Amino acid sequence: DPRLEGWPLMSSPFPTTFIIGTYVYFVTSLGPKLMENKKPFELRQIMTFYNFSVVALSLYMTYEFLMSGWATGYSFRCDIVDYSRSPTALRMVRTCWLYFFSKFIELLDTIFFVLRKKNNQVTFLHVFHHSIMPWTWWFGVKFAAGGLGTFHALLNCIVHVVMYTYYGICSLGPAYHKYLWWKKYMTTIQLVQFIMITVHIGQIYIMDDCPYQYPIFMFIIWLYGSMFLVLFLHFWYHAYTKGQRLPKMARNGIGKDQ
Repeated sequence: DPRLEGWPLMSSPFPTTFIIGTYVYFVTSLGPKLMENKKPFELRQIMTFYNFSVVALSLYMTYEFLMSGWATGYSFRCDIVDYSRSPTALRMVRTCWLYFFSKFIELLDTIFFVLRKKNNQVTFLHVFHHSIMPWTWWFGVKFAAGGLGTFHALLNCIVHVVMYTYYGICSLGPAYHKYLWWKKYMTTIQLVQFIMITVHIGQIYIMDDCPYQYPIFMFIIWLYGSMFLVLFLHFWYHAYTKGQRLPKMARNGIGKDQ
């Protein structure tokens, strides 16, 4: 997309790949080694600021996604990418790039785990999710900033408002934990998110003729949504149907001990 020429991190996928590689190395190897003989950092105030900042950013991106298409003309079916330089199209490009950049900010989730020596929460699933999102979204922004491929980003922003509000309250300390009775409902919201993503993108199999410019992105989104839908159904079954102790899940910090 020529409209992204000169934008930060957009020249090639290598800067993004380098950042992600450095992140994976730090949270899985270097960080735990550096912290091995040190006391866990007390990061409660920093994490409170971080969590509520992500809430504010997620609210802003939700509004921008709505105003650049999803509340101003998109049909929620075959919405193709607008490659023009109209104000609305450029607004969508800026929002997609900001969403992509926000995934780097969210890498701090894992770094906080490492610095607080919560290494049991640095699972494969957690690191995989935080790594694959910015990497795949580089290609999404570079080639298809808009259209039906951004629906899951809109939903993700909405869900992050709820999630990081929960984490923010949690980080305030034990005195505020009495306000966190709605954790089960947060899990429900996350589950509904993946159902909606899978159903929405699954329309590609029943639409007769959708001229969306990059069909491969639709398949990747469907695969990603389906995978996490299965993982969350598994979580729900063990946590709320069988009544077992909540498993150590890592999808953006389920069971995030703050």
